[in-house]
Amino acid sequence: MDRATFACSTAFFRDYNSSSQGAFCLPGGHVDFIEKVESFTYSDFFRDYLIPNHPCIFSAKFTEDWGSRRNWVTWDGKPNFDHLLQKFGEAVVPVANCDVKEYNSNPKEQLPFKEYIKYWKEYIKNGYRSSRGCLYLKDWHLSRAFPEQDVYTTPVYFSSDWLNEYWDAIAVDDYRFVYMGPKGSWTPFHADVFRSYSWSANICGRKKWLLYPAGQEEYLKDRHGNLPFDVTAPNLQDRSVYPRYNQSQPPVEIVQEAGEIVFIPSGWHHQVYNLEDTISINHNWVNGCNVAIMWCFLQDELAAVQREINEWKDPIDDRHLQCQLIMKSCTGIDYKEFYNFLKVIAENRISVLENGLDDEASAKNTPKAAISTLGMLHAVFDLKRTVKVLTSLSANEDFKKLDLTSLSPPPEALLHHLKAAIDTALL
Repeated sequence: MDRATFACSTAFFRDYNSSSQGAFCLPGGHVDFIEKVESFTYSDFFRDYLIPNHPCIFSAKFTEDWGSRRNWVTWDGKPNFDHLLQKFGEAVVPVANCDVKEYNSNPKEQLPFKEYIKYWKEYIKNGYRSSRGCLYLKDWHLSRAFPEQDVYTTPVYFSSDWLNEYWDAIAVDDYRFVYMGPKGSWTPFHADVFRSYSWSANICGRKKWLLYPAGQEEYLKDRHGNLPFDVTAPNLQDRSVYPRYNQSQPPVEIVQEAGEIVFIPSGWHHQVYNLEDTISINHNWVNGCNVAIMWCFLQDELAAVQREINEWKDPIDDRHLQCQLIMKSCTGIDYKEFYNFLKVIAENRISVLENGLDDEASAKNTPKAAISTLGMLHAVFDLKRTVKVLTSLSANEDFKKLDLTSLSPPPEALLHHLKAAIDTALL
């Protein structure tokens, strides 16, 4: 392979060989603000934020050419309801009621988009009050439903996105969302799916974020081990209910303006408020920098299910299969699908390393094009991280209890292919 193919800096090569995921303490709660597009590279983001798991804010300059910023917003910075109705009026959207607690979240219903916009206009007119409560349009897969619309372009910093690469490949789901809500709508305390990274861009409006670094959530649990619904609630001061709350650090607070993008690190719990009528675009994503955190999360989830089942009095046939089934119903993935997830990611990179990239693939918005954009050394980094996690998965006793004959190729063969591809690429 021609060394020119390895279009990546020496500093980047050094970073991915020597770096390791770890906790990061923010002195004084400071969060970096990235002002200029032209002076901030992917390698900068990789080194300073992805690897140390450090939040940051990107200025509105990073989104100023998006179609949604031009067309979804009125001249005075408000949601352009007329334009939105024209484009999406017949859609059906998921809407949460922020005034009702259901377990540890808000109940959702499906509404016609035009009905939601009618509600939103009336809500504003009535001084942000309604007998229906404060309704928040959340987790709308708009890009999947309207792929022809010029909404946004994923910034290069977030382009190594294994979650969406995998779910696009199997055509089942994605983790790209649009949120729309009035002033006062909010999202309760949580960490993102699979302990993924997330990025959130405000198309219009302002948000307030309360962020807790990974591990701080342990101090916020009640005496039963449950996380709070609202970290601002006065009852957290009650030591008989929340015995370790006084050991927690204050949250890192961010006020996000229109056009800005917030990067939320892997495993950081957070609570979010809309300070104005706000529209945002959000992605959840995993890559080589945090896939080990995803794997640890899955092991913790399975262990929790196993503890729960062990308390049942009646014996269960195929207990380990039932645990996998319950875990998948709760998290969206089980160990065998996690293996297939790693396989798809690995095979895409092996294909590029072994066969290069044809002109047609490089011109399209495809995983292979993204791999090419980030450079071949990034593909090698991805494979090295995949090898580590796949090696751990293959040795895991709960994984070995499953019927693995349906996996193609078998884990051992995939590992061998991965290691050979890495060795060849680095010759």
